[in-house]
Amino acid sequence: MAKFVLAGRADCPYYAKAELLADYLQKNLPNFRIHKITLHPDKWEEWLADLCINNKWKHKRSPIIWRELLDRGSKGLLLGGYNDFMEHAQEYYNVTSAMMSEVMKDIAVENMQTYLQFKEEEENIRQQFNPLHIWITGASMPACYNLIPMLASGKVFDNKTDIWLHLLDHSQSQQILQGLKMEAEDLAYPCLRKVTLHAISDDAFLEADFVIVLNDVLAKGDQCAEDDICKIKELWAQYATLIDQNARKEVKVIVSGSAYANLIALVIIKTAQSINPHNIVALPTQLEFEARAQIAKKLSINSSVIKDVIVWGNISATNHLDLQLAKLYKYESSIWGPSSFSRPLLPMIYDRKWLKNDLVTEWKKRSEHRRGLSAAHSIATALSYWQQNSEAGEIVSLGVLSEGYFNLPVDIVYSMPVHFHNGIWQVCTHVEIQDDGKETLFQAAAELLKERNIAFGMSQEEEVVSEKPKEGVIEHENSSKELKEEFSSPTVEDIQQNIQASLDQDN
Repeated sequence: MAKFVLAGRADCPYYAKAELLADYLQKNLPNFRIHKITLHPDKWEEWLADLCINNKWKHKRSPIIWRELLDRGSKGLLLGGYNDFMEHAQEYYNVTSAMMSEVMKDIAVENMQTYLQFKEEEENIRQQFNPLHIWITGASMPACYNLIPMLASGKVFDNKTDIWLHLLDHSQSQQILQGLKMEAEDLAYPCLRKVTLHAISDDAFLEADFVIVLNDVLAKGDQCAEDDICKIKELWAQYATLIDQNARKEVKVIVSGSAYANLIALVIIKTAQSINPHNIVALPTQLEFEARAQIAKKLSINSSVIKDVIVWGNISATNHLDLQLAKLYKYESSIWGPSSFSRPLLPMIYDRKWLKNDLVTEWKKRSEHRRGLSAAHSIATALSYWQQNSEAGEIVSLGVLSEGYFNLPVDIVYSMPVHFHNGIWQVCTHVEIQDDGKETLFQAAAELLKERNIAFGMSQEEEVVSEKPKEGVIEHENSSKELKEEFSSPTVEDIQQNIQASLDQDN
């Protein structure tokens, strides 16, 4: 089969004559196919120059015709301009064009009018279609496969919001992305209006409302190996520059992955300086969900009833599981209350040996069995918090830019407790760091400082020492005495008051 491409200026008489001849051949020859590209005169020269550079051709006039040879594993074969196309049609098909010059000019004028009308209609349609542009990097990873149905179903964003998915990965993964695109379109979700595939280029992240970073590549060797860190910094500084240039200024960036999540978020924050740093976060939610699942297994309950579990520190390396404020809802026991009634988690776990030793060991092992589903659910949950708020008063973990909270070093991305309200997260500064967790928290901070200093060529002088919080940075709402009372076993009077308060809240 002969497949030709005809491209030219909308107002070119010779393009009009070549178009008429190509239409005649396609209509009368079963194995002849033509694809036409019509461009505005103002854009023609730049487009033609780029085409010739990419294909190593030499051609300067309108139209240009070439034959596609993709079915033979080769690039296109340049035929030339209108005269070359005429000679080819005469020699191979014994067909010629007898169009007069005046007719050619009239058709060229008509072509230009039609082109402008088509573009105007296309612009009107585009203005009516105002979707959320969601860009996913590393889109060939398993997490993306599981994430797409969650985004397109209308559960994360409201079901009246149209979504345009942009799947971005390196050029070697384009075949995988093509299959993913077809499956996404087969889902026939009404919210999913368009799916496009991308490799890294100057127009990456164009008009992005959300950027989801998938990075499931495990670090090699030491977490702070200088070569790995420098490569991470170089790659994500390039991505961040494109986000800064092309994305909407209110874009939100979520970094999820198994390696250097905190560092990647920091590189994006420091490079994309026109983006609000509060809109760039790293995601420890998967770790939080894994801990909840492990606790739920111990208590023989559903993990969804466990709330306010906190993950501190370096998401990809040293971190600390904090259960001091964790609560249980709908827990089957001799004491019941309405749906808003909760009980502290720690007094419900009587096996202190398991709590102190086995819980963390088992929690760390869960990461070995990740296949993308839990990561996708974590991302969807974080996005829903950003859109619809976390539940009233619920504490969630988030890797955010440290501003001195909890007397931690500034200018690192650190996982800490936050809550969402009106699309904005706020650090839960009332949370106190327990003595048994301080060493781990500051060890994580030291790791992150080292990563930052290597990545940005900074000095290693800053140390992590903290006993007294900085004045004016943290306002603790609970004294240690109050905290101790909160986690002691409740009295009957306390429980009655709690139930009555919950009933009043429901009413």
